[in-house]
Amino acid sequence: MQPAAAPTDRNTDIASTVVATMRQLGVLGLPRNYEIFYEALSGSNHELSLAVVSLSNRPTQEDLDRIGRTFFAQNHGPGIVEHARDVIAKELEDIASLLRSERTHIEKYGRILDETSSGLSNRSLLSQDLLQKIVGAMSAATNSTIDHGRQVASTLSDKTAELESVKSKLEEYKRLADTDPLTHIWNRRAFDKEITKIYNSNKGILFNALILADIDRFKDINDRYGHPVGDRIIQIIAEILQTSIRGDMFVARTGGEEFALIVEGASEDTTYEIAERIRMLIEQTPFTSSQTGTNYGTVTVSMGICMASEAESPEDLYTKADRALYRSKVSGRNRVTRHSAMAGRAGKSWLLYKKD
Repeated sequence: MQPAAAPTDRNTDIASTVVATMRQLGVLGLPRNYEIFYEALSGSNHELSLAVVSLSNRPTQEDLDRIGRTFFAQNHGPGIVEHARDVIAKELEDIASLLRSERTHIEKYGRILDETSSGLSNRSLLSQDLLQKIVGAMSAATNSTIDHGRQVASTLSDKTAELESVKSKLEEYKRLADTDPLTHIWNRRAFDKEITKIYNSNKGILFNALILADIDRFKDINDRYGHPVGDRIIQIIAEILQTSIRGDMFVARTGGEEFALIVEGASEDTTYEIAERIRMLIEQTPFTSSQTGTNYGTVTVSMGICMASEAESPEDLYTKADRALYRSKVSGRNRVTRHSAMAGRAGKSWLLYKKD
């Protein structure tokens, strides 16, 4: 029974270290701050760890929120959007003010031209001295208008650059909001949008398939080795999924230890071969600690397949692929099941299972 206590002790040590580190740096005990330091100190996200290490001895909340927006965008969405709204509103008001100023300047220039034209029409009053004054006034007004126009153009260029920067930040936020922070592949939010696209056209229905994968006995892994090890195993499997498929395939982490792949332009047999190849790669991958050399044993996944043409909607497609995944689980795990090959596919007993 002694080994079973180790993960609890390890997780408790990390929690204590997080609290102590935050206290030492004078960081407020906010949930979003705790999340940053827990992920950094557990070592599950190397880039986040480097970002935290680069902080000053007394990081400001602004510094921490900047890291939070980068690595946990899904938790900072309202703040990012609100800030962008404020910036855009200010820039638009500045541009409107600038254009009003330009209009006033042009109207003034127009009045000068009208007055000059009126003076020139009265030939009886023309003299060399008057003509020189008219030319001087027109030259000064024209130069002033040109200079003002250049200033407006320069300022508008700056405003455009600032708005482009906001646009870029919003696009980056959108990308981060659709990205799983642990694995850096697409998340459930992105998956829900992608699977919906399939049923927007007959082509999508005819040429798409869904593969669902679930890590076998993952709770046992977490209980035995601790959540940081479980997180690292999830990251490795995500890397295998991403590197073993075509670049145009969609792969997402849809839950704790669950993944989904959307395959386009492949037959059911080819889709099965893709899933089977991934399953064998994961089974053959050594899962060991690079720091301690601890071998965590063989990790396997169970998988289920359903062709989009077998389902009536995105929800139905997911449900049927999930049934096939469940069949893989109850049939011994570490295998791929096609929904089309299941007997009694309309049964509802699959709803009763709990994945492990």
